[in-house]
Amino acid sequence: MHTELSPEFAGTADGEAAQAILRKCVHCGFCTATCPTYQLLGDELDGPRGRIYLMKAFLEGEPATRETQLHLDRCLTCRNCESTCPSGVPYGELVDIGRRMVDERVERPPLERATRWLLKEGLTSPLFAPAMALGQVVRPLLPAVLKAKVPERVAADPRGTPTRSHARRMLMLAGCVQPAMSPNINAATARVLDAAGIEVVTPSGAGCCGAIRAHLGDQDGGLADMRRNIDAWWPLVEGGAVEAIVMNASGCGVTVKEYGHHLAGDPAYADKAARISALTRDLSELLPMLVPVLKPKLAAAAQAGQLALHPPCTLQHGQQLKGGLEAGLRDLGFTVSLPEDSHLCCGSAGTYSVLQPALSQQLRERKLANLTALKPDTIVSANIGCITHLQAGCATPVRHWVEVVDAALGEG
Repeated sequence: MHTELSPEFAGTADGEAAQAILRKCVHCGFCTATCPTYQLLGDELDGPRGRIYLMKAFLEGEPATRETQLHLDRCLTCRNCESTCPSGVPYGELVDIGRRMVDERVERPPLERATRWLLKEGLTSPLFAPAMALGQVVRPLLPAVLKAKVPERVAADPRGTPTRSHARRMLMLAGCVQPAMSPNINAATARVLDAAGIEVVTPSGAGCCGAIRAHLGDQDGGLADMRRNIDAWWPLVEGGAVEAIVMNASGCGVTVKEYGHHLAGDPAYADKAARISALTRDLSELLPMLVPVLKPKLAAAAQAGQLALHPPCTLQHGQQLKGGLEAGLRDLGFTVSLPEDSHLCCGSAGTYSVLQPALSQQLRERKLANLTALKPDTIVSANIGCITHLQAGCATPVRHWVEVVDAALGEG
């Protein structure tokens, strides 16, 4: 798609990056077929191709408007369009640039500004954990809209976190919201890897991966989060004390895998970020290595019943990891099915469920209808946001897949 930048954007880093991406687009429209918001709204401007036209017009000199901002806001950044694009357009990168540039020129209403500030500062704050704990105590008294965001407290597994040392070691990012909302995911990950002879190390200096601030338009804050994590991990990475950085939240995984891209222009961090990205693995990527070791210990796998898998967008489209998770679970002895719309977003999409609640709930209802049609005993996923979002809309238990594996190990 030929693009001529206006003088305002010519020569700027964002302008040149956006132009390079736009020139890859051949406006074929294949992306609209797999765009969740286009399917719901039927508006060209609420699909990838339409949003690309909006960003192209803006970069060529047309003024950005509140309507431009709204159409960009409605994008889930699920990146399903990237999976179907024959030209390899990195749409997720483009829409982040577009949102940032439009937000600099179109002022949001006060309530929107306050909500977005609370999300990026509150979810990444050390105060989030005590606030969530309080919310769980008073959960029965909360209005429905808040209750949906506060998962029920689950008793800690009596097995606790492994304390054994192993020759093989991997780093793990605890995350910003996961330890407070579902602490058993990290503990289960550590127990499963321990059973396979791998020790998990979780440096205390690491925090949010940077995705929350970055996707809310705070590029500087997102980059600061990334640099802080690199600083926390580097002593172990530099000395070769760990063989990988394992991610059990696919939303964090896709972000950390892109540290090298985000910090490529920072001479102090570019090389470190590239190495961190190269070492990062989603937990499901370890399954081919884990299956031979764990399968003899999983006699109880069949007792888990029928599992319905929701593969998060950040796993299958962001990281382009498709098919490996369900294959690994089946190799371990679990019965796993995928819904007919397994390629589509559930509507969680980070903070999207808060900022676009109506669209988010429609997507969740459609996703749950297809998942529950499989009559599962448990719905499993690979990202804390998806798990919390889906659980708020159904009675069937929704868990991280590693918790199911961990439970079968415990029963064995």
